[in-house]
Amino acid sequence: MNTILTNERGVERVVAGQATQDGAGVKLTRVLTSDLQHRLDPFLMLDAFGTDNPGDYIGGFPDHPHRGFETVTYMIAGRMRHRDSAGHEGLLTNGGVQWMTAGRGVIHSEMPEQEDGRMEGFQLWLNLAAQDKMQPAGYRDIPSTEIPELRLKDATVRVIAGTSQGLAGAMHRERTEPLLLDIHLDAGASFHQPLPAEHNAFVYVYRGSVTIAGRQIDSQRMAILANTPGSDGLVLRAGEAPARALLVAGRPLREPIAQYGPFVMNTREQLMQAVQDFQSGKLAA
Repeated sequence: MNTILTNERGVERVVAGQATQDGAGVKLTRVLTSDLQHRLDPFLMLDAFGTDNPGDYIGGFPDHPHRGFETVTYMIAGRMRHRDSAGHEGLLTNGGVQWMTAGRGVIHSEMPEQEDGRMEGFQLWLNLAAQDKMQPAGYRDIPSTEIPELRLKDATVRVIAGTSQGLAGAMHRERTEPLLLDIHLDAGASFHQPLPAEHNAFVYVYRGSVTIAGRQIDSQRMAILANTPGSDGLVLRAGEAPARALLVAGRPLREPIAQYGPFVMNTREQLMQAVQDFQSGKLAA
């Protein structure tokens, strides 16, 4: 049963994202770009990828470093192998999630384990608080069967992180309190999700279209939700066709963000140290 909301959030703006390439030539759309990091704090980046052409993904993401944040990879379709310098290894498959905490440093690879067929999914970067950036690296594989699902009359909600209508998700983080929902709506269906007014939030539509407070959001578009004082949540309404969307929200850290490629710290000096540690082989020591 949908929660009753009295002051739903509206849409501040709609973002189309930027076509780009990363890794060894993987084609993707960077939806949450660096200029939005402060607005959508604690989230640093969202990449969406989806193609039936193996030439767009076959190169994968060979060994590369990270420090200072977490990566959350959600696979809709396809097979991707993770290996890292901390000895973790996992195979990401349809509906599964990999949650990696780079912490003080990790070097990892993400390589496709398929030569044809569709590969589709998302990677979200979640910042770490200053006091947590130098913690040891961590990693968790979450297969599709371990992601709790909220089943309503005309909707299914996969609760990857946070809590939805009393159902606890697969992951929780105390400082940033991330909410990550994959929402599947039947045609004409609606879904209500409470959100703290002070949390930053956005919706990325990847099938069909939805309406938020009277504004239509089409497929492959991100709606940044307004931080309306006194608001109590979000209402998503599908159009005349079924729709699917990611809802992402979290408590802002309100700390300085200093980024140089795969390193996200709080100061320029910390970035320089990260580069030096990587070059000297100490990043993941």
